[in-house]
Amino acid sequence: MAIQHATDSTFHDLLLTEGVTVVNFWAAWCGPCKMFAPVLEEFEREANDSIRVIKVNVDENPITSDNFQIMSIPTTIIFKDGNPIHKAPGVLPKHVLTQLTAS
Repeated sequence: MAIQHATDSTFHDLLLTEGVTVVNFWAAWCGPCKMFAPVLEEFEREANDSIRVIKVNVDENPITSDNFQIMSIPTTIIFKDGNPIHKAPGVLPKHVLTQLTAS
């Protein structure tokens, strides 16, 4: 499963799944977001469809960003069965993503 890009209108429907979903809030102009993108892509490839990864561009989707009180980017929120269980700002190493999604 490839990384999906959510919009304000599609985010809720994309999140309505069982299991673990990683949501990354980012922007095209954000340097740390660009550094984090390959880490997120590698994490998604290694997850083997067991974890969904969704990206939300904060500039294009202000409603979703406001709903989750995104104050800095990148910010990653881990959801389990549609409910947020962990929120982490900044660039995360792959092993941290693995730990956060295993709980």
